[in-house]
Amino acid sequence: MILVAFALLSARCSEDYVPKPRGFNRIDLPESQYQTLPDTLPYRFDYSEYAALSRDSFHLAGPYWINLNYPDFEALIQITYKNLKDPANDISLLLEDAYELSARHNIKAYSIEESIISLPNGQNASVIELDGEVPSQFQFFTTDTTKHFLRGALYFNVANKNDSLAPIIEFIKTDVVQMLNTLEWKY
Repeated sequence: MILVAFALLSARCSEDYVPKPRGFNRIDLPESQYQTLPDTLPYRFDYSEYAALSRDSFHLAGPYWINLNYPDFEALIQITYKNLKDPANDISLLLEDAYELSARHNIKAYSIEESIISLPNGQNASVIELDGEVPSQFQFFTTDTTKHFLRGALYFNVANKNDSLAPIIEFIKTDVVQMLNTLEWKY
């Protein structure tokens, strides 16, 4: 028995050691499938079937603030909504706040790029992409300028570097574009 173990060990030691290349976690992304928000909100859009819808539980959250949780990716899209008919919701202050929330990432962001997307409903959405080790890599907002203002931000609850999360970020960005393209205001 000892002789067999010695033979196996000596045979194994004669092989040349070759280090394995550095690798990244394998991420299997599902095919995109969508469902429509319930009718209890003043807006409607299609969102991923892989996201769990929940009300925002933050103590300062508004009545129509929601979270889209992606449990498989430990990701969250936080969506805030403001009714512009409420005198407390000044559109110029909301726009300023949306840009300020993105600008807070300047300390760690390598770059911040804003794009304007023309939506099928005739309105525009501002999409802000942030590169670097930032808490929110993707933010967006849109408004009809008279009644509705909607803002969203993507967050991850993982310690991975953002370059490792790139496939997931791209997957969720596709979902956000679907959300924006199917957005309808109600009331």
